[in-house]
Amino acid sequence: METKYIIYKNFNKKKKLLYKKKLSNFLNFEILIQKYPLLKSLTNNYIYSFKKKNLSNLKKYNEFNLIGMGGSILGAQAIYDFLSNKIKKKFFFFNNLQNFKITKSNKKRLNIIISKSGNTLETLSNLNIILTKQKKNKNLIITENKKNILRGMANKIKSDVIDHKNYIGGRYSVLSEVGMVPAELMGLNEKKFKRLNYLVKNKAFINFLIQNVSSIHSNIIKGKKNCVILNYDEKLNNFLKWYQQLSAESLGKKGNGFFPIVSTMPKDNHSLLQLYLDGPKNNFFSFFISRERHPLRFNNSNLTEELSHLKKKNLYQVLYAQAKATQNVFNKKKLSFRSFEIINKSEETLGELFTFFILETLMLSSLLNVNPINQPSVELIKTETKKILK
Repeated sequence: METKYIIYKNFNKKKKLLYKKKLSNFLNFEILIQKYPLLKSLTNNYIYSFKKKNLSNLKKYNEFNLIGMGGSILGAQAIYDFLSNKIKKKFFFFNNLQNFKITKSNKKRLNIIISKSGNTLETLSNLNIILTKQKKNKNLIITENKKNILRGMANKIKSDVIDHKNYIGGRYSVLSEVGMVPAELMGLNEKKFKRLNYLVKNKAFINFLIQNVSSIHSNIIKGKKNCVILNYDEKLNNFLKWYQQLSAESLGKKGNGFFPIVSTMPKDNHSLLQLYLDGPKNNFFSFFISRERHPLRFNNSNLTEELSHLKKKNLYQVLYAQAKATQNVFNKKKLSFRSFEIINKSEETLGELFTFFILETLMLSSLLNVNPINQPSVELIKTETKKILK
């Protein structure tokens, strides 16, 4: 199945669609939005809690610190890397407790601090260090409209506040204020990311999505619980980390779900591919590759006769050939895989990918009978950490 932006190829083994009717009913647009209000942010009529004109003052900054954890930051990182060729501004991401990255600076930056709860320990810790080392920065907070630590700090650090919608969980928030405020400040067009209205009317897309979800569910019930993601485009690394969190936190409950593992290709041809091909048969695979124009062509004068097949070729052509060769071998080995081939990089392309995987996750949660919104076990770690620090 192909759209203007992506070529989708489903798992190579044809499977009987056991849940076609259930999944088709699930994708009824009005019922879907009612059941999962978070999907409103994927539509072109979503109403933000901020006015675009209020961001115009902030667009004068050339450097930004984005401070958050998990879904509060991964979406914006994915956007920044994927569309780096279109972005002139510099963004620095603080998404772990690695304070050696936080350096003193005399340049005035905008700190964008994002936490739905407003109480995320790592986010507050990094913010504290940044406020100490970079005292000239302006601040912008995105958090829920309720009493929390960030709201309490807003006046003290002279920060504007944008409301984080309480019905949108962090890992689903990329096309809400959480991802679209940074996108606008990157100079991108937030409207172009909104693809849900169009995609739910595209029968080919919906049929592919249903077949894809049915195939994944079939793999899971057969004991294939590792989803190995073979990534042939480094600019997709943070998008795949976003997908990793989305699927793991949403589906990993009651002994269900699958383990999403991101594998860097073709580097891992020389370390992990042997295991993928001849190791335990408990994996299913997802290929990601992007069409690229690569300026670096091989110098024919440096090519020996044994390398004559590289004449007039560039690095992308070698990369693409390796991806196709791996798929051919997977077919011969009867290994289950799907592929996503990105035709061009744009807001629409990335919006389509975000939409596809959010819908996939919600549909799988329905088949696995788990709540895709909560993450109860993660809260145990937060509580225990607080006890130790007291």
